[in-house]
Order: sequence, then structure tokens, then C-alpha cells
Amino acid sequence: MPMLTRFSVPPLHQVTRQLAGVAMGSIDPDLVLTGGRVLSTYTERIHDGKELWIANGRIAAVKPAGTYQGAAAVLDVGGGILAPGLVDPHIHIESSMMTACAYAEAALLNGTTTLFCDSHEIGNVCDQAGVEWMLEDACQAPLNIFLTVPSTVPATSSAFETAGGDLTAEKIGALFDKWPEAVALGEKMDFVQVCLGDERSHAILGEALKRGRPVSGHIYGREFVAAYAASGVTDTHESIDRDIADDFLEAGIWIFLRGGPPTTPWHSLPEAIKTVTELGANPKRVCVCTDDRDADDLFLFGQDWVVRQAVVAGLSPETAWSMGSLHGATRFGFDAELGALGHSRRADIVLLNDDLEPQSTWYGGVQVVKDKTITPVLEEQLESHRYQYPEPGYHTVNVPDSVQLTPELPTLPCKLNIIRTELPGIITLHKTIELDAAPASWSDLFEAHDLCFISVVERYGQSGVVAHGLFQNFGLRDGAVASSVGHDAHNLVIAGTNEEDMQVALAEIKRHQGAVVVVQGGEVLASVPLPVAGLLSDKRAGAVAEESSLLKRAWESLGLTLPYMGFNLIPLSVIPEIRITDKGLVLVPQMEIVSLFE
Repeated sequence: MPMLTRFSVPPLHQVTRQLAGVAMGSIDPDLVLTGGRVLSTYTERIHDGKELWIANGRIAAVKPAGTYQGAAAVLDVGGGILAPGLVDPHIHIESSMMTACAYAEAALLNGTTTLFCDSHEIGNVCDQAGVEWMLEDACQAPLNIFLTVPSTVPATSSAFETAGGDLTAEKIGALFDKWPEAVALGEKMDFVQVCLGDERSHAILGEALKRGRPVSGHIYGREFVAAYAASGVTDTHESIDRDIADDFLEAGIWIFLRGGPPTTPWHSLPEAIKTVTELGANPKRVCVCTDDRDADDLFLFGQDWVVRQAVVAGLSPETAWSMGSLHGATRFGFDAELGALGHSRRADIVLLNDDLEPQSTWYGGVQVVKDKTITPVLEEQLESHRYQYPEPGYHTVNVPDSVQLTPELPTLPCKLNIIRTELPGIITLHKTIELDAAPASWSDLFEAHDLCFISVVERYGQSGVVAHGLFQNFGLRDGAVASSVGHDAHNLVIAGTNEEDMQVALAEIKRHQGAVVVVQGGEVLASVPLPVAGLLSDKRAGAVAEESSLLKRAWESLGLTLPYMGFNLIPLSVIPEIRITDKGLVLVPQMEIVSLFE
């Protein structure tokens, strides 16, 4: 059985004569989908009684139902809605903790056939080689996957964190020139440095701009919008409210409305969409995206769910589906190929019910999902043709045999600099506690101020250092949690109430060469092993989803206020106000390191 990939569909220039012949009725199509309603993302209308003629993985014609009378295979879709496959304009495959090949299963079940992904996570760990491994993985996946080249690796200078990768302007230019799949520059996370004219940041922007590539952004704060847009950034997924979303649109920046599971910090769509529903902005430069999903949430809250959330927020189903398909394709210049059911477009098609819930999916004209179940052709590829990451990708956690994960108890009066989390949990607050006398014990201090330990362990064998901090309002009363997915440098982040449980969590990460772990009473309650770069499982999507679900239940059993994907952001030293990296406590945006005890 031939592999099903993006390359299974011939380039348009090779098949125009055949498509024209099919459309004229002189050549039989390969497949006809009839008896459906067609959702046109071009005109945002639903047309009754239509059929699609498909040849060579492309749509040759859209005709009235019953027009075709030949010998080709004909499938009656029973009045369902035929819509273009969804195009997710901003995701991180690594956040799913799956490989690209595994990610395809959940995406196709959700009607998503195209992704634009930023692989800065594996770039931070494995440098340019890791990004190229992800590209090879993506090319082998039964999904259209394009790369927005990681632009901020590491996220800050080496003075503030230790990373395994260093994607310079020269390396980024080389990725653009080598890989046709590298179609844009990924989110420029160091927005403060960009706005202040940092030379390295602008050299990286220049590599994309001089090649005519779009530049994606990541920004907090209305005061930065003008300078950011003036630097060439033309999209962002960080529209957290109505007013900044409106600023972005007026500055010429596309906005990707991020729909996250409602209990996470990522569900900003309901507020940001008000630029359209309340302020009257035209949605022509508005998309929806998922950004980050773990394997469990990907099955439940895919791009189709985000589209339906846009409908709940007040948009028509036709407009919402266009924002989830054609708009994303248009933003990256792929609207002649993707995002609509126009003639000659790829036959990436989803059959929907009246609630916009995907029932079946065709990828390049091949049915890969039928009645919400993957078909044998997709099962074969997912089982037998997944990309195998090279051996160096399985050996990336290099931590000394003995490290101390908790600080010594202060013996003098002092001021404590602490990290406080508050929902929705993306931004952390810098708080201080004045101690008039040395505390009697950590447990007394923790109880009085709702604290626990938080430490970051350098994982690349460069220094082996541990930075110590204190975390407030996390809700951890007993035990430890840990992750090798500490954004963005992906050093190990460990929170706990005692050294023993924190050491057990560290040992579990070292044993698997990466993991997210929950520990209590010296026992591992749940773990998701991540042996590839300390970021990815090499298992099928269903297995990773089950492990993720068990992990979240164990996480919740400890009463933690921040979900584990939010916990992974605590070392991300480009988000205000205070973070902890392997170099210590970092004040953002001042980019200053402060001591735990003063």
C-alpha cells in the first residue's frame, strides 16, 4: 500500500489537462461525493444538492447532485455538509507530546488536514538538527504540515538561561533555503528586544523578510504593537482581549484567535473575538488556531471545536469555518491549494453534521476517517510507517548524579522574592515576603504563606546547576511534580514540598530521558515518558492520550491551581512578571536576575 502523505497528490501543473477533462465530462473522475450540501468558504454560503468530482487527489468540479452518470465510484453523503479540511495556522506539535506522524491521527479525526507548526521546542533542545528531524517527520505524516521556522532559540541570551540550541540568523536562512516546507518565520517571542532594536532579533527578521516570507509574532502589551508591526511582524496568536486584538488588526497584523480548553490559560477567543462582534472589525484577516494541545485535549478540543466556539461567540457557521480553513491558508499564501472546495484545490474534505461536527475526512481524495473512525488505509500508515527519530534524539537529558533540589533555610532576617501564580495563569506575579526573623522551618513558612519549592535543573551537561525558587498559590501541599518540557530552553522544572519527592520525580525524568511526572509519598502516581528530546513520546496518539489523561487526574488530585501545561511555562522568561530559569529568578521585561533571599 503506497504511503499517504502530502506528496501523494501531484502538483497542479502536472494534472491540469486531466482535471479539465474531468470537469468537461470527457474523463471519468476517480470518486464522486454526491447528495451533500457544500460549504463555500469563498462566499460564505452553504449550497444544497451538490456533488464533488475528484481526480488525482484534487477537486475537478462542483456540480448539481445527480449530474454524474458514469462508472466511477459514487458515495452519497446523505445530505451532510461537505466542507474544506481545516487549516490550523499556529500549533506546536511538541506540545501534544507526540510525533508529527502520531499527531495526524487526532487531527484527521477532527477534520484538520493542514498545520502550520512552530518547532521551537525541539530547536531549543537539539538545534537545527532537531528542527530538521521534525521536518522529516512531518514529510512522512499523512497530513499537510508546514514549518514556521523557529525564530527565538534560545528565547533569551545565555545570561538568562541555558539551552541546547542556538538558531542564529545564518541557520534560519539555511533552513529557508533547504526546505520548501519552511514557509514563514515562527513566533518572534522576544518582543521587547525586537521593539528595542536588538541587533540579533532584527537580523533574524531580516532573513525572512528578504526572502518574502511572512513573520509570525508573540506579544503582550498594547504599548509594543506599533514598534512590533513596524519591525515586519504580520500575525500573532496572543490577542488576549478585544482592545489589543483591535490594535493588531488596525496595525496590519493578522490575528489568530486562540481557543484553548476552557479550564486552561489558552482560551482567549471569547474576549478577543469581540473586536469583530462588538467593535465591528471585518473578520477577513482573522483566523482561529489551537496553539498548544496535549494528546488528550487534542482529541476533545481540536480546531473543529475552536470553530464551534467562534459560532458560540456570535459568528455564523460559514464565517467561523472560513476562519478555521480558508483564512489560515490565505495568510500563508496557500489559498490556491487549500482551505476551500474550489476547482483544482486539494481534495481535503470533511463531512459535517448540522452542528459542524466532523463525521468523515478525505485527505487528498482518500477517505481516512469514516463515521468518526480511522479507516484501514490510515491505520496501516500510522502503525507501520511512522518516522523514527535518530538515536541522538533519545539522549538529551544529561544531569549530574547528585543535585540538591531545595534551598537551605535562611538563617537571618531577609526578604524573599517569590513567584505567584494566578489564573488564568500565563502571567506570573513578582511578590516579596519580609521575614523579621529566621523561619523555624520550611513547613512553617509554607503554611503561613501558601508556598512550595520550585527548582530548575540545567539538563544539557553544560553546568549541572540548580536554581531554587519559591512558588505561591500553586496549591501543592504534599508531594512533587516535574517536567522536562520547561519552556523554552526545556531545562527540568520541579516543584515540591520536600527534597525526597522531588528527587523521585527527577529520577523518573532521567530514567525515561524526559517525562512529566506526579509524585506523592515517594511513589510515582503518574508519568508520561518523553524519550525523544525530552519532549515527545514515540507511541501512537491513543496511547499518549491515555497517559496524559491519567497524568491530569493525578495532577488534579494534588489540588494544584495551575494545569501542567501552564506549569511548563514557569521557566519561560519572556512572559511577565517573574520567571525562574537555570540561571535564577528573572524579572521580565527588565531582564534582570534577582536573588531568592535578599
